[in-house]
Amino acid sequence: MSLSSPDSLHSGTNNKASRPGRPANKPQEAEPAPAPGVASITHLAGKLAEYLTPVELKRVKEAYRFSDEMHLGQVRKSGEPYISHPIAVAEICADWKLDAQAIMAALLHDVIEDQDVKKEELLERFGPQVADLVDGLSKLEKIEFQSVVEAQAENFRKMLLAMASDVRVILIKLADRLHNMRTLGVMAPAKKRRIAGETMEVYVPIAHRLGLNDIYRELQDLSFSHLYPLRYRTLSKAIKAARGNRREVVKKILDAVKNQLSAAGLPAEVYGREKTLFGIYKKMRNKHLSFSQVLDVYGFRVVVDTVPNCYVALGSLHALYKPMPGKFKDYIAIRKINGYQSLHTTLIGPYGTPVEFQIRTQEMHRTAESGVAAHWLYKTGDQNMTDLQQRTHAWLQSLLDIQQQTGDSAEFLEHVKVDLFPDSVYVFTPKSKIIALPRGATPLDFAYSIHTGIGDHTVGVKINHEPASLRTELHNGDIVEIETDPDSRPSPTWLSFVRTGKARSAIRHHLRTINLNESVELGQELLGQALGQLGIKTELLPSMIERLLAESSAKSMDEVYADIGIGKRMPALVARHIVSLLGGDVASVPAQPSHGAELDPVTIYGSEGVAVQLAPCCQPIPGDHIIGQLRRDQGLVVHTADCSQANRLRLKEPDRWIPVQWGSELNRRFDCRIRLLINNEKGILARVAAEIGESDANITYVGMDEDDEHMLTQLRFTIQVKDRVHLAHLIRNLRRVASVNRVERERA
Repeated sequence: MSLSSPDSLHSGTNNKASRPGRPANKPQEAEPAPAPGVASITHLAGKLAEYLTPVELKRVKEAYRFSDEMHLGQVRKSGEPYISHPIAVAEICADWKLDAQAIMAALLHDVIEDQDVKKEELLERFGPQVADLVDGLSKLEKIEFQSVVEAQAENFRKMLLAMASDVRVILIKLADRLHNMRTLGVMAPAKKRRIAGETMEVYVPIAHRLGLNDIYRELQDLSFSHLYPLRYRTLSKAIKAARGNRREVVKKILDAVKNQLSAAGLPAEVYGREKTLFGIYKKMRNKHLSFSQVLDVYGFRVVVDTVPNCYVALGSLHALYKPMPGKFKDYIAIRKINGYQSLHTTLIGPYGTPVEFQIRTQEMHRTAESGVAAHWLYKTGDQNMTDLQQRTHAWLQSLLDIQQQTGDSAEFLEHVKVDLFPDSVYVFTPKSKIIALPRGATPLDFAYSIHTGIGDHTVGVKINHEPASLRTELHNGDIVEIETDPDSRPSPTWLSFVRTGKARSAIRHHLRTINLNESVELGQELLGQALGQLGIKTELLPSMIERLLAESSAKSMDEVYADIGIGKRMPALVARHIVSLLGGDVASVPAQPSHGAELDPVTIYGSEGVAVQLAPCCQPIPGDHIIGQLRRDQGLVVHTADCSQANRLRLKEPDRWIPVQWGSELNRRFDCRIRLLINNEKGILARVAAEIGESDANITYVGMDEDDEHMLTQLRFTIQVKDRVHLAHLIRNLRRVASVNRVERERA
């Protein structure tokens, strides 16, 4: 995914003479640029005059003149003067009634990036806030990155962190992206798809997260039209054809609803709600519905004056048409994570057609359409607005928390994208505070959302007052109570089931810092083996450490070793880099030995700590043939050689697997699962448990599954044994117990 800005919709031409001391930034183009002054701010000035003071309007015009001078002679692909783009972005911001500084920044948002204007010059001319806003919107083009992906991720991180300190940054950026999407038709097909894909993946979810519903819907449909033009045109034609046939039904429902609400004495606005093309397409694809099935659901919106009247209107509608069971949602009592509030209900209308209603107040409607921008649109001091701002601030603050705990830009982007998914569940603390989490979140996500310290020390959870697993998926309305222990620490296995970016980044941060020594030792051993495989002696390392650190962006060799130990860097690739620094022929060196067995195996003792983990899917024990996987930020994960999950993973990433072996002195016990099929009779569980104890094994878990006729029962145990010999002895003893029909080791 590319995160470069499509602000480059202009042709890249600049026919103006260079400013003194500043080189011309754009190459000459054959065709002449449109005459200056074609783009005017008359319309923008009219909008701004409605709410800005004359002094503020004068400052905006100064920013326009400066931007116009900087972009003079520069044109967009469409042939329009480039200044038309900043003006259009500023007009979108003016529709939100953003303040003068934001409008000035919108007009200037490309001058640093395109015209090499320094931030210091903007600071001197327009003040610190405008300069900071423009800087937050500018890419980091003067820095050399190791890869395009790294550069894209770092630019995105810069923008989001600027947004965390001032939300106007992302509002201007969304306005910029919206205008570029509206004028994307002149671009080449490949570039259109890239920009549309980036918009759908990143900017659409951000608009939704901030409650900017109008932009969210328009960006979604514009992206859809460029990503799937044929599907878009087909659906568009079908909707136009069907619209005429629907008019009679829509009018009948509107008249009936208006008469019903009027009879109840409710002042209300009622109007039909159009589905977006992408919304129709997504519903058809996800629910495997035909076009007619999706379009046969009618949508209406009812806007009333007060919150109590929302519920009165709901009762009136339910008296008019029968409600569909399970199709009512109260987003007024429990608002969505982006501040959205409405009552949703689906009724059976005339001709048996489903009719969806959204019922809300005027204030809720403004928030639903403008989201966080409503702070500038309607400064009413209303408590709902304040609450929305607090929610937005909390999310932006979480970006800063993730930034502090994240190792690199790509990881930061990964965490943030996770948090941008719109679907949410709403759970309660024991004191009835509502916490919004992404769908699929677990109690650990809940714990980390409250405080990193609570997450780090979590040992158990109660959901609805009953003990539950930390892996349990939370549902709407769950009451979650976290149990902590000051001596407890995060486990690497938590990364496999946490859902939020904040939880994931906090766990990874802990694993990187607290367990640094273990990771360094493992990484040193793995790099030594990789170098040995290439015939390089580790004694040569000191001679080129400085160059290696400079080219790998690491501060010390311990950091390099730690990155290898947690799977962030591959030892074979680091070894190849060292060969090149020593003057060797890298092309002749394989990226990874063709047979993992050619490397000396890493010896496992089972007591290495979190740098080495035993895979929970197959639970290897001494005596098993084992293999190791270097997993990013989880270190070395050891599987049995015949583990089906390991074999699937080896096909996907063969270069991440290394040979491992058990050490000779193992002074601990290892978890192992066994399954017994028994006759369901009195006392059998006690006899089995006694036999396990007498065989010198410890039980850590027991579960039971009965068949329908209660004749046979499956017993599942997690036990702790010394090795395969000990396990075989235990299984033989269990098979001799009366009423035990079968005993076997269980794998996931």
